[in-house]
Amino acid sequence: MPSLRRDPLWYQTAVFYEVYVRSFYDANADGIGDFRGMKDQLDYLEWLGIDCVWLLPFYQSPMRDGGYDIADFYSIMPEYGTLNDFSEFLAAAHERGIRVVADLVMNHTSDQHPWFLESRNPGSAKRDWYVWSDTNERYPDARIIFVDSEKSNWAWDDTAGAYYWHRFFSHQPDLNYANEEVQAQMMSVVRFWLDIGLDGFRLDAVPYLFEREETNCENLPETHAFLKRVRSEVDKDYEDTVLLAEANQWPADVVAYFGDADECHMAFHFPLMPRMFMAARRQVRYPVVEILEQTPDIADICQWGLFLRNHDELTLEMVTDEERDYMYGEYAKDPRMKVNLGIRRRLAPLLENSRREIELFHAMLLSLPGTPIIYYGDELGMGDNIYLGDRDGVRTPMQWTLDRNAGFSRADFAQLYLPVLLDPVYGYQAVNVESAQRDQYSLLQWIRRMLAIRRQHPVLSMGSLQMLHPGNPSIFAYVRRLNDDIVLVVNNLSARAQAAELDLIEYEGMVPVELLGRERFPQIGKLPYLLTFVRHGFYWFQLISESSSGD
Repeated sequence: MPSLRRDPLWYQTAVFYEVYVRSFYDANADGIGDFRGMKDQLDYLEWLGIDCVWLLPFYQSPMRDGGYDIADFYSIMPEYGTLNDFSEFLAAAHERGIRVVADLVMNHTSDQHPWFLESRNPGSAKRDWYVWSDTNERYPDARIIFVDSEKSNWAWDDTAGAYYWHRFFSHQPDLNYANEEVQAQMMSVVRFWLDIGLDGFRLDAVPYLFEREETNCENLPETHAFLKRVRSEVDKDYEDTVLLAEANQWPADVVAYFGDADECHMAFHFPLMPRMFMAARRQVRYPVVEILEQTPDIADICQWGLFLRNHDELTLEMVTDEERDYMYGEYAKDPRMKVNLGIRRRLAPLLENSRREIELFHAMLLSLPGTPIIYYGDELGMGDNIYLGDRDGVRTPMQWTLDRNAGFSRADFAQLYLPVLLDPVYGYQAVNVESAQRDQYSLLQWIRRMLAIRRQHPVLSMGSLQMLHPGNPSIFAYVRRLNDDIVLVVNNLSARAQAAELDLIEYEGMVPVELLGRERFPQIGKLPYLLTFVRHGFYWFQLISESSSGD
């Protein structure tokens, strides 16, 4: 059985798998997933080819925002098990060579957190741990993020006799990072979980840590200074640890979260994801190419985090108003599919369950520069339930088998934290792990094969990116290169068959070998290289010299 090996850059070649603990597997039959269940299903993740599990918040919480409203940073939700259960899961994952990172909500707490309850008392020792004001007119340039539910970033508290600052829900007061005690306490939280054995954190909502008048209270220099401090202390005392910034900003702003390779190791590339959907629906490559060309270079030891869907809405914050209206019109025809500035749907329903288009999106995810992140169940083609509130529609139980409750739990159906999907297209009778593992042509088996191919070619993780510009606008083509390993990726974004000629004169004399079947294609010559595509088809070619093509 594999185990963790020393590798400070492991995150560059890894495949991440995002898991909501309560959604994955219920081992004690109470209707809620838990860490014993996570441990029981590690063999599945190892079989699939996952390198790192990303856990959504599992800390003590009133669960008014899916665990992102933390009431105790040092304890686990009782429904998920004990600290010992967590440690056993962590050890079992490490035995299989799987690392584990977790969400850390640094910006705010629950209004039920003891820190906030004490802070509400004027003159208390923790009064300055949160941002209080006698007026709700401070920081007027800061935007409201949750436009569907919040009218202001300030909320009045009768006990405190003052307003408190919150960038998200009003029950999530922001911590005051201008207070050195708050910074020290959050560093203690980081150390606590790393000492137990976590391999890193996704740092939630980090652009909003500090506030200052006459700014939009985002991406402030003080925020970057604190993150550099976190990175310095983590690097000093812990090995092979990763910090992943959740900064939903434009690329030019996000790169600041890498610092000079002394801040976060990774950052999500938020603007790329909606433009992939836009390009597919418009059937032209330009939205993706334009955002990639706007993306600054990053240090060799840094890495982008790429994803198609996750636990939140398909965010449309980093698009223009015109682009947002277009996306709503194409992907959210039912108003219930919208939330805040985004679309709350899973991948398969967004793509109307088109197998070829789902494969195309994964082919791009796994071949563009960055570390791919798969949301639990998307490898099966799981659906969603738009009739559930908030983001719960994309957080339904994992579908394991044809058995009761999709094999997720032995509890009575009414006990489940959310109902399993029962519709005829995406319901667990049609979509589940057991059936997909037995079908060698299932989406699950296909994704497993693609992950294996990617693992064999580090160029797809760390190679340079060279964009190609064929005359056919539906063809999105690029070359990844790492030393002598060269991979040509060509994607057809059109719903119809296409042909394209590629200018590959730089690679004259080389032979394209298709990676999925190891089939040789004609040698590249001086003329443009002609390729034809089925609808939503793609190619991964390794370009090899003629002298080695017979090996």
